[in-house]
Amino acid sequence: MSKPEFSLFIFSIVMVMAISGCIGIGIGVNWGTMTTNQLPPDKAVKMLERNGFKKLKLFEYDEGILGALLGSRIEVKLAIPNYMLRKMSRDPSYAAAWVDANVTSYIYDGGVNIKYIAVGNEPFLQSYNSTYSQLVLPAVRNVYAALCRAGLNSRIKVTVPFNADVYNSPTTNPVPSAGDFRPEVRDAVIEIIHFLYINDSPFTVNIYPFLSLSSNDYFPDDFAFFDGTNKPVNDGMLVYTNVFDANFDTLVAALSRAGYADMDIIVGEIGWPTDGKKNANTENAQKFNQGLLKHLLNGNGTPARKGQIDFYMFSLVDENAKSVEPGSFERHWGIFEYDGKPKYNIDLSGSGDDDKRPVPVKEVEYLPKRWCVVNPGLTYADDLADNIDYACRMSDCTALGFGSSCNHLSLQGNASYAFNMYYQIYNQNSWDCDFSGLAIVTEVDPSNGSCLFPVMIACGQSIAQFGGVVESVLGYGWWYLVILVML
Repeated sequence: MSKPEFSLFIFSIVMVMAISGCIGIGIGVNWGTMTTNQLPPDKAVKMLERNGFKKLKLFEYDEGILGALLGSRIEVKLAIPNYMLRKMSRDPSYAAAWVDANVTSYIYDGGVNIKYIAVGNEPFLQSYNSTYSQLVLPAVRNVYAALCRAGLNSRIKVTVPFNADVYNSPTTNPVPSAGDFRPEVRDAVIEIIHFLYINDSPFTVNIYPFLSLSSNDYFPDDFAFFDGTNKPVNDGMLVYTNVFDANFDTLVAALSRAGYADMDIIVGEIGWPTDGKKNANTENAQKFNQGLLKHLLNGNGTPARKGQIDFYMFSLVDENAKSVEPGSFERHWGIFEYDGKPKYNIDLSGSGDDDKRPVPVKEVEYLPKRWCVVNPGLTYADDLADNIDYACRMSDCTALGFGSSCNHLSLQGNASYAFNMYYQIYNQNSWDCDFSGLAIVTEVDPSNGSCLFPVMIACGQSIAQFGGVVESVLGYGWWYLVILVML
């Protein structure tokens, strides 16, 4: 081979490696499973592959999903829930048993491509009031030791998903370069960072521009998205046109200030909800997520941290049994509906093709096309409000809230929506469409404009267990407020 030919050959190899490296980052997605009627894992995994998702984060061990991932090339991040942290931190044998059962047993040719173990889920969140702060590092150490004993510590890395509230910029100098960790958690967080750093593990952060916009009436709308802003933030020579870059670089500054300027960072969760609050709709979700993909897949990075950013979108599907304590929007983060249908057009390659629609989950089986609604002959009933409240406490009525997709319904419409959600979640049992004689079953779809009355998929978890979970999570809450406004 001549020198020119050899040079061209080397150049080709370098280019292939560079392209492969970029592709290797790929799109990640979180798959939360707090749903009453879960999609068949095998069909959902095929949908992930068809849409080009390269990485998947599971919030806890799920035998069905991991079984469906056998033989797949999808890279998996498997999480240990917060409720396990106390025992995981105090008992090394418990950590070893967890790793052996949930990780080691899947690591073989044709097994599951597990890449990360996420210890906890935002354990330093301010609202937890330091419940987990002293448990995280011991748990991380015990999990890492278990991986070492299994000979997997070089293949599988341990990380901790932090919420972005562990760092900020001072009010006296609110620019990214002034970023630092919150004083009350700084020492504990830096201890964890040091352990991760010396073991070649990344810092994982969850960033939510939607929360920045929804929690502040004066937050500039366009700064939450990626198409520029009329009021950029200037930080010395660096210019910020979106809150994601500003938030990310605040973390970069905090890590630098702590002595870990070159630490790898993974964006563990980022997305936009489609219902449950003002600004939570499909238009904004499409705009944000399409802008996010284009922004992060171009490999340019942020003003203070150039290069490819590893990220996981939040989330794959809606979760109708998730806690709504932070807000009703918590059940509506999915790129896909509960049944695996895409909610809006989005080009997952990042090129921005507005006409491209993701591939849905194929061959989904539904319950029969029938709905539970208020008896049309009903004129007035003293106990209607109580029945609405009961149905909502035991199902999911977040679409009825202020600013949501079903907020325009009448009192009777609210009742029909509530009754139908209860009826569907409980698998259309005839006795679950009674409500003291106030409801009847119909084969006419009662959907109203943007307010869709779903028919659930014909598979799911134990409905008896779900009822108790939802009742304990929701309590009596704001449903009474919705009802009283309508009366």
